[in-house]
Amino acid sequence: MAISEFEIKRCENELEKFLKVKRPPAYVRAEIDLSYRIDNQSVEIFEVRPHYRDPNKKIESPVAKATYVKSKKTWKVYWMRQDLKWHSYSEVPEVKHIEDFLNLVAEDENSCFFG
Repeated sequence: MAISEFEIKRCENELEKFLKVKRPPAYVRAEIDLSYRIDNQSVEIFEVRPHYRDPNKKIESPVAKATYVKSKKTWKVYWMRQDLKWHSYSEVPEVKHIEDFLNLVAEDENSCFFG
């Protein structure tokens, strides 16, 4: 089941705050940028850059993902490994709030999210 409209708005607000801090400067954003999407009960953060063969096309590179588990009222935290599959972030596999997830990604202590 998808998260509520209220929770989606709250996530969007927190994600916008996160992007305000983490996005590259405006003059670089045509070459590399940071964005997010909310799909069902998941929030995904990804990099956006031009395709190397066709600069008019954009490539999205996953950075981090959190999935809300309604029964537990927690967010499961994932990172994209080299095998291009989402893996549980073993250091902190679950957090209570979306802000906690965004703090984990911003700090990136183990260089799992931004490398």
